Amino acid sequence: MGHASRQRSGTPSRGPKSRWGKEPGWPSPLAARRESDVPQTIKTPRLPCVQPRCAARQERAVSEAGGPRVRGRLEQYLDIVGSQRLSDIEDISQRRRNQAELAAPRPGRTAPPDIEVIAYSAWPGTDPKVRVRVYRPAGSGAPSPCLYYIHGDGLVPGSAGSDDAKASWLAQAVGCVVVSAEYRLAPENPYPAAVDDRFAGLRWLAGSPHELGIDPDRIALHGSSAGGCLAAATALLARDRGGPAIAHLMLISPMLDDRCPTASHGTNTGFRAWSRGANIQAWQAYLGKVFGTDRVPAYAAPARADDLAGLPPTYVDVGDLDLFRDEAVDFAHRMMRAGVPVELHVHPGGIHGGETLAPEADLSARVRSYRLGALRRALFAQPSGRPSPSAQWSG
Repeated sequence: MGHASRQRSGTPSRGPKSRWGKEPGWPSPLAARRESDVPQTIKTPRLPCVQPRCAARQERAVSEAGGPRVRGRLEQYLDIVGSQRLSDIEDISQRRRNQAELAAPRPGRTAPPDIEVIAYSAWPGTDPKVRVRVYRPAGSGAPSPCLYYIHGDGLVPGSAGSDDAKASWLAQAVGCVVVSAEYRLAPENPYPAAVDDRFAGLRWLAGSPHELGIDPDRIALHGSSAGGCLAAATALLARDRGGPAIAHLMLISPMLDDRCPTASHGTNTGFRAWSRGANIQAWQAYLGKVFGTDRVPAYAAPARADDLAGLPPTYVDVGDLDLFRDEAVDFAHRMMRAGVPVELHVHPGGIHGGETLAPEADLSARVRSYRLGALRRALFAQPSGRPSPSAQWSG
């Protein structure tokens, strides 16, 4: 069966009444604010200049790792981003357009074979409802493990649709059902809207195993960048509310700390795309009035959590040229000290999103193989026996 797509009308069943309802005092989902209340620009904060040699070092590392094809992709990327980086694009609509162009499928990219995609017209448990897509490998047995995929892109731009190829590839490569959904974006919908959407989705997954054909005891969370923030926050909520159970947590270059306190924020440029300035802007948009105060909760910025005990086994990876390097490593070390099983990788020469920018590079292939191995070990009692598809990944 080829890559099929079918649309289900209406809303998927919720399953039994949730055991994981909202706790007293937890804010309800935020509806979209009136147009007049929503800022249309994000001001660039005044920050110390990063030395140009840092940017040159990152560009050289990516270019040398991948050869002519990677250099061509790099030039295309810089044409879109521009010399001023995304952190100097103050207009929200323009930033979203640029991000969408960066994420657009490249010519020749094809979806993996034998993946059925089920597009639901509505997602229960949020207001307003958001769309969800379920990716199922053909011939996968039921119940199947499930990977709950949370897209990144900095909390302000981004969409699940922009990561359609990645979600399809993960379903084929891991051999499990992948569920990916939209969440409401800042600044129109600041915290806790996105976290509410992610936790509502987790409850729905766990309450709909028969409809989705999944094993509710084998649900893993996967989040990269801002998606890593939301994945970690969702895991904290699940722990504190007594479920649903999460078998594994995968954090890829996670965005965890709104305070941006570490050395890597000042020395790693984000490769002209996700700089310290862009990161601060995203946190400002997401946190609103509590940004820069001590009132930011751990469910908004997981690095602020005092207690990380009880989180699921976790995989963390980050590049040593990523501005999130230090906060990711610190979070992993704190989980270890709290008794959480953690697999941590820091990749020399790796930049933020480098495996997407340069999928043909040797480092990108290694990174994908590490992640796939961790997911297979977490979701299958025995290795799936599937050959590594890293060489077939088209970015």
